[in-house]
Amino acid sequence: MKRISMLVVSLLMLVALGTAFAQDAKPYKDGPVTRVNFVKVKPGQFNNYIKYLDGPYKANMEAMKKAGLITGYAVYETEARSPHDADLILTTTFANMAALDRNDEADAVAAKVLGARDARDKAAADRESMRELLGGQLTRELILK
Repeated sequence: MKRISMLVVSLLMLVALGTAFAQDAKPYKDGPVTRVNFVKVKPGQFNNYIKYLDGPYKANMEAMKKAGLITGYAVYETEARSPHDADLILTTTFANMAALDRNDEADAVAAKVLGARDARDKAAADRESMRELLGGQLTRELILK
């Protein structure tokens, strides 16, 4: 009888402990991470910049997606509220924060698609004549349970 009482008390304590942990659990789980970049296209350069995005940029993004380094990407046009606001927003989505640390793999994909680092650096400098990067931010989706 004493053993049964101890077993019942132990079970009740486990249930109470489980309930306490369940109440402390987050009501969401961490979802994908999206890098958002804000771009101001220089006057008269919109079509040139879009051609770049539809060419080398898209080829690199598709290769990154195929390699499993990103889950998606998008280009958004937005209305600038002032002359200093972005008129394009570029997003790149990663499965999670850890995916951001796969730099060596991303460099290898970019080298295959876009060429050596020196060529990529020169191309990046040349794009400054078409656009200005205004900044960016990293966002994480919270998936509600």
